[in-house]
Amino acid sequence: MLSPGKGEPAPVYGHAFGHTTYERHQPEQTLLYQLVEAHYPALVDQLAQQGKSLPDHVHREFEAYLKCGRLEHGFLRVRCDKCHFERLVAFSCKKRGFCPSCGARRMAETAALLADEVFPDAPLRQWVISFPFPLRYLFAAYPQAMGKVLGIVYRAISTHLVHKAGYQLKDAATGAVTLIQRFGSALNLNIHFHALFLDGVYVYRDNRSPWFRRVRAPDKGELEDLVQLISRRVGRCLERQGLLEQDAESAWLELDPAEDTDAMPQILGSSVSYRIAVGPQQGRKAFMIRTIRPLDRPDPGLERVAKANGFSLHAGVSCEGHQKDKRERLCRYIARPAVAVPRLSLNATGKVVYTLKTPYRDGTTQVAFEPVDFIARLAALVPKPRVNLTRYHGVLAPNHRLRAEITPAHRGKKAKLAAKAEVRSPAELHVAMTWAQRLARVFNIDVENCVRCGGTVRVIASIEDQDIIDRILAHLSMKEQDTPARPPLVPPTRAPPATMPLFAGKGTR
Repeated sequence: MLSPGKGEPAPVYGHAFGHTTYERHQPEQTLLYQLVEAHYPALVDQLAQQGKSLPDHVHREFEAYLKCGRLEHGFLRVRCDKCHFERLVAFSCKKRGFCPSCGARRMAETAALLADEVFPDAPLRQWVISFPFPLRYLFAAYPQAMGKVLGIVYRAISTHLVHKAGYQLKDAATGAVTLIQRFGSALNLNIHFHALFLDGVYVYRDNRSPWFRRVRAPDKGELEDLVQLISRRVGRCLERQGLLEQDAESAWLELDPAEDTDAMPQILGSSVSYRIAVGPQQGRKAFMIRTIRPLDRPDPGLERVAKANGFSLHAGVSCEGHQKDKRERLCRYIARPAVAVPRLSLNATGKVVYTLKTPYRDGTTQVAFEPVDFIARLAALVPKPRVNLTRYHGVLAPNHRLRAEITPAHRGKKAKLAAKAEVRSPAELHVAMTWAQRLARVFNIDVENCVRCGGTVRVIASIEDQDIIDRILAHLSMKEQDTPARPPLVPPTRAPPATMPLFAGKGTR
């Protein structure tokens, strides 16, 4: 089945022909959509009163999101070959900023690609590095600087792993995949790196086939040395580029002044520093809600964390080579979307409340925004065009000479030469996951088989002409009004009790 470009539909849990059934995702019924629809124009008006405006790529992000998943803006018609039952599937926006549906789709596809075709069956470790507030702003405004800093971080960690394994850089190499996340748990702009490193090195000396040599987990002292090294190298690099000035006591950014009409510096700076971007309270700290006592006990997750000069390096999460499910869960975590809609709500005064996934140590569990300031937070999360947020390094990089030999998909330089002479297996011919495959992998939802008769479902038309769209939707609306409610379908035959949960479909993923 062709991919309709739709983000993940919201599942309705139940079972039909052995799979969970679903209903079409209706974004207009979510609080996030209603907030954007109601208050995005207000943000534009408030900025216009200050003589400022949002960049074109941010406008396109909001406008595309308001069309994402809406049948009024185009859809596919899919039909069962057996009983001719039809349903409509809306198009998606495919944006990278804050759309939850497209973010979930991208998360599922990225995790499946990394877990199945990129990472070998070798142990992995997640290295997370975060940066001082000024550098977070710098990376958002100047993405080219972010790429150079990522190169410094990778070289420091990979060199550490090679030397710890007892080899020189000419004899061994490691590999990693970095997902650049732009958001913090309070929807603040927090550009940081989640890098999944092979927890060891591949040795390729003496003209032998490469073999994997694992290294021990880093201790606190090693992490402290690494974060100190990274902070010094990053400072020198940015200073050479003229982006940073330092003296004996402090350092500060040296950036070209932005245009007076550009609203993004104001929005980015406020989001980085947890401040209100627009409105009468502009410049004040965002409203934090503390509902629990401050945590006075040490955090066990800080065992493998080191900090220096505003930098933080964490390396406490790992998985073994045989733990394929854990590997994919880890890949999903680092590729997750920015906004978790279930944690979004409105309070009695009309403020937008976002619940933190994990409480802060001072007891903060929620952050509250005025609706227009909430929209400004979303605008800060939109990346600039043509900025790649997924980077491959070392033996996992596309042009490394060992990539075809190490990765499960066997794609690389050598594979290109051999592809003409031999037939490649389906696992070696990667095709982007279809909409149906993503639903089946994440939610156990089968959309390639009809929910009524089990027949094969296929795409029969792509409807993009606005006049035809309006006529089809008007016809369906009239038909729904004239058609009495259908009796419930006869449930499918039950499997033996040993193979099906007692309450099948409730909470099943």
